[in-house]
Amino acid sequence: MLRPCVSPPEPQSVLGAPTTSALFLVFIATPGSEDEISDFLGDAGGLKRSVGFRVPEARLTCVVGIGAALWDRLAAGPRPAGLHPFRQLAGPRHTAVSTPGDLLIHIRADRFDLCFELAQLITDRLRGHATVVDEVHGFRSFDERDVLGFVDGTENPEGDAAVESVLIGDEDPTFAGGSYVIVQKYVHDLHAWNALSTEEQELVIGRTKLNDIEMPDEDKPPNSHLALNVITGPDGEQQQVVRFNMPFGRVGADEYGTYYIAYARTSALIELMLNNMFIGDPPGTTDRILDFSTAVTGGLFFVPPLEMLETPGFASAGAESAPAEAAAERPDASDGSLGIGSLRDV
Repeated sequence: MLRPCVSPPEPQSVLGAPTTSALFLVFIATPGSEDEISDFLGDAGGLKRSVGFRVPEARLTCVVGIGAALWDRLAAGPRPAGLHPFRQLAGPRHTAVSTPGDLLIHIRADRFDLCFELAQLITDRLRGHATVVDEVHGFRSFDERDVLGFVDGTENPEGDAAVESVLIGDEDPTFAGGSYVIVQKYVHDLHAWNALSTEEQELVIGRTKLNDIEMPDEDKPPNSHLALNVITGPDGEQQQVVRFNMPFGRVGADEYGTYYIAYARTSALIELMLNNMFIGDPPGTTDRILDFSTAVTGGLFFVPPLEMLETPGFASAGAESAPAEAAAERPDASDGSLGIGSLRDV
């Protein structure tokens, strides 16, 4: 079982420079396997080190995220404030589906063989206790471009700004050093996309294709991808997430896609971005990119800090250490809201 950390909380390897390879695994836990899964969580770092120490320059990392249903089975204390099952967003034209997922494994490196070997070790360790329901092999495409031909991840914050954007702080002290992550697998209709001119594609994205320059606000269509994904807080500052999206595909199956993965200090911020895309801001002004890209999965996970992940026994101390008033202020996951009020703490 897991135990909330005291201090100082050391985060998992959520931040870092982009890598050339990634492997994403989503598992469903087998009922009755909670102890075995807890043991795996404590050993995940050791499995990563057993592979990565041989080629340190490949920068192998492994991030483990836990879904709401599994958290409830492992934890005696409360959930993190923003952890709940991924909420399906059914818009007038497009739907962000919610798909099952208890564990997310995000493996990154500059060599795919390291990613693959670590994934083998993890699946072997969880065999009989958790089943892989989604597996995606990501690759770097030229200068960080997706298969649509545009640079992806340009707006990621860096340095202290990235830490502030991704890691939970005093607003939820029991889970400080943790993070939230949302993943979606998008499949693109490249035939329809490539039928557009470069200028038309740029209007869909809100950025130039060749030199990756954001269009001026007056030239950016209100339903462009960038226009709907810029969120400002009460102070007028842009609220940011960190994305490590990767292209994937199967040429023979005519499958081309982007694995969307976004880390943030609050899940409500990522949900607001998705709400803008699928419902529209204002409602009905949905993201034009969705005319060419279909979300076929959707999941929300909490990424515990290392001490919490690696310490056996998720003690009820978590409930005792969380202030009662803080728990009372947490958005009710059952009310269907996005809990956008929590953005004031970002």
